[in-house]
Amino acid sequence: MEPLSALKDRKKSPTQLTRSSKIFKTIIQAIQDKKGENIISLDLKKIHEASADFFIICEANNTTQLKAIADNIEYEVKHKCGELPYKSEGKTAAQWLLIDYINVVVHVMHPESRTFYRLEEMWSDADAKMHDVEN
Repeated sequence: MEPLSALKDRKKSPTQLTRSSKIFKTIIQAIQDKKGENIISLDLKKIHEASADFFIICEANNTTQLKAIADNIEYEVKHKCGELPYKSEGKTAAQWLLIDYINVVVHVMHPESRTFYRLEEMWSDADAKMHDVEN
């Protein structure tokens, strides 16, 4: 068994999650397929306090679209990547749905909720990238 100090010095695995990872791309595409807007990813890997490697945040204009985006993300990730979410929350209130894939946490929000909580500002040290809807 390795001492704890040895664990700290280990380099991350070469299979580290990146923006080009299949699960990441699948989530972005699933959002775009349901016309999610203002899609942004925050790379949190360099922030020690972060609970995930990435946050993906998007907006939905109404509750129906919000649920459709979340359902499509879960469906596509399950079928293309073989992954189920560790946890999902918010389907009852349907103002802010959170889908947790451990290393990637997806936030699907109404514009008012997104403005109020300002996640991008809270994690302003993260590298942010917009993901425009592909035509």
